[in-house]
Amino acid sequence: MHKWWLLAALLLVVGGITERMAESAPQSSGDKPKTGQATPVQVASVHYGDMGVLLDELGTVTSRHTVTITPRVDGLLQHVLFHEGQVVKAGQVLETLDPRPFQVVVDQWAGQLMHDQALLEDARLDLARYQSLLAKDSIGSQQVDTQKALVKQDEGTVASDKAQLANARLQLEFSRVLAPVTGRVGLRLVDAGNMVHAAQTNGLVLITQTQPIDVVFAIPAGQIGMVLQAGKDLPVEVYDQNDVHKLAAGHLLAIDNQINTTTGTVNLKATFANKDDHLFPNEFVNVHVQVGQHQHVLLAPIAALQTGAKGTYVYVVKPDRTVQLRPVKVLMSNGETALIGSGVSDGDVLVVDGLDRLHDGAKITIIRASDATGADGSQTHQYHGSHRAGVDSKVSP
Repeated sequence: MHKWWLLAALLLVVGGITERMAESAPQSSGDKPKTGQATPVQVASVHYGDMGVLLDELGTVTSRHTVTITPRVDGLLQHVLFHEGQVVKAGQVLETLDPRPFQVVVDQWAGQLMHDQALLEDARLDLARYQSLLAKDSIGSQQVDTQKALVKQDEGTVASDKAQLANARLQLEFSRVLAPVTGRVGLRLVDAGNMVHAAQTNGLVLITQTQPIDVVFAIPAGQIGMVLQAGKDLPVEVYDQNDVHKLAAGHLLAIDNQINTTTGTVNLKATFANKDDHLFPNEFVNVHVQVGQHQHVLLAPIAALQTGAKGTYVYVVKPDRTVQLRPVKVLMSNGETALIGSGVSDGDVLVVDGLDRLHDGAKITIIRASDATGADGSQTHQYHGSHRAGVDSKVSP
């Protein structure tokens, strides 16, 4: 009997400890607020602003000049004077071949030219003497004519020697491999000490011009009229593959002269200074072309928009710190900004974070931000139109 009393007392003690632990355990932060409890949210204001009309397309970065450097003469590659990946200037010496065989040919033709010039000078002196004797009737005219022909022959020989000497000097100059354009060199394809040939196809190194650089992209044929109407030098911006980080700003350079009947698109080319080398040849980028601008229109952050069975709606913050579900009409949008046609007014405060825990009439508490004040007097984040504001390619104005 004594053992049963001890077991019962032990169970009572364990039960009491378990109950206290359960009561003291903290609530999970992921639990939804109970009925009547305010939901913490972040908000942003609807406001008037300007919104650019953009064409959003994918493009490829292309170099204006991509040159495979090949030797113009056969010879032994003696020196490589560049570092792989280096930016070189037009006319800069990249590599040198052994110049001695070419210098020998230059010296040979220089000597031959001196020899033939001496013969020409002698022939001219003889011609002058013959002409003097002909004036005195001491020799016949045939001998003078023969000497004239000999002078012409020697003049032709000297002219040929000069051309041969110029060619030899040119071959000597070709032993210095120069950069034809300013650009970035790639990995060297041939090391010093190898014989190279003018007929080889793989080349010595590749040079790619990166400043300036172009981006080629295609737009639907139906939008070409919009581009033509907007005029020349349209502003163009390019973003990374995730369409988040801006890489460069430039302008439209050219429009192709025909529509691709296979894809129904027209190719366009934009140019960029690329001073910071943010654009790399053959890189895929997102291209935004501004073809117009809507001024003083009602703008709201994309983060506030929700889609349901009844269409697009937002949660508007009311003065009593509750939210109202309100349908809105979106005329156009991009990744950050929406142009609103109806449903909200200037100054309305919209919920942009915490939407998954809201319903019409739900109570909220606003998480304070530091840079603006909402319509209800609390500090809110004032959403300004982004520099990328424009037309989403999937949404028609």
